[in-house]
Amino acid sequence: MTAEVLENALEVEKVESHLHPEGSFDLADHPVPVGTEEIWRFTPLKRLRGLHADAALDGDAFKVEVDLPEGVTGTSVAVADSARGASGLVPTDRVSARAWDATTSVFEVTIPEEFTGDQPATLHLIGTGVEVASAGHLLVRAGKFSRSTVVVEYTGSATWAENVEIVVEDGADLTFVTLHDWADDAVHLVSQHARVGRDATLKHVAISFGGDVVRSDTSAEYAGPGGSVEALGLYFADEGQHIEHRLFVDHTAPKTKSHVVYKGALQGEGAHAVWIGNVLIRKVAEGIETYEENRNLVLTDGCQADSVPNLEIETGEIEGAGHASATGRFDDEQLFYLRSRGIAEAEARRLVVHGFFNDLIRKIDVPSLEEKLTATVEAELAKNVLKAL
Repeated sequence: MTAEVLENALEVEKVESHLHPEGSFDLADHPVPVGTEEIWRFTPLKRLRGLHADAALDGDAFKVEVDLPEGVTGTSVAVADSARGASGLVPTDRVSARAWDATTSVFEVTIPEEFTGDQPATLHLIGTGVEVASAGHLLVRAGKFSRSTVVVEYTGSATWAENVEIVVEDGADLTFVTLHDWADDAVHLVSQHARVGRDATLKHVAISFGGDVVRSDTSAEYAGPGGSVEALGLYFADEGQHIEHRLFVDHTAPKTKSHVVYKGALQGEGAHAVWIGNVLIRKVAEGIETYEENRNLVLTDGCQADSVPNLEIETGEIEGAGHASATGRFDDEQLFYLRSRGIAEAEARRLVVHGFFNDLIRKIDVPSLEEKLTATVEAELAKNVLKAL
């Protein structure tokens, strides 16, 4: 296939996606949602503090701390001088469109071509109050044939609307991690969009523990053949928490791959987890492979987990496509096996939950995070399940 033919092939046809509406920068194209819309029907609108309506997004109740390896740059750039839009992000909901309009600067992290580093580039956003709403925009660019890891951590209290762009250029390998470890009163709605180049690899990791309402809408597309996306997610919803992850992988090039695995646990009255997974395989995307999976472990009564996997296929010339979803309680056989060997019930339950998450934590493959995530799971268990026994 010549370069000219390939370029023409990648001019994909417009396809109406059931779970991922067409984007627009015009706020008028995004009316205030009322909750009956497909993309909003699971989200508790009354708890969003007006982020979805008309709340001003001019607050500055946050600070940012940055730790970058030598050679990687990170700086705040005025919108007019920035590379905003490099990923092809176009807002598909009102919060994203409002954040786009309200943002006056873009924080740009740039990994140079052929850079290789074992130390993650770390951005730590610390919220300092929920009284005012704020908007942010992050752009991460991984240069050609680079190999790097970027970790974004959210802590503190905030009312935060955000757009995140990820550009993985040809041959690059990027691990991008977001860790939502907010205080219990935080509300965070974020739209992330990634563009993956020819023979490039993106490992996208979303970890959500804290916050009152956290909704993350992540999409990915391909700028050339051979690209690969691995999307991993880990979440733990406590009493009253709403944690929502929405995934959309748009196979816009042939010979591309995607693999999505999200796992979550829920405990406490009113804990609510939502996972929406959607993969669109366009006519041009021949020879692709894709699989998406979501597993939820319900630890106590009073929880709700909604899981909606979806495939939209425009061509049958593919290597493979599938999805799986399951929500259930503790495996009685596992508990019986452990207890029959003299392990107390509380300890048995703890071991089952750790086993549920551990394989996913290992797949993240960021050593500096592994111990922290294991400890956080332990702390979450201590809140309700172990105390109740």
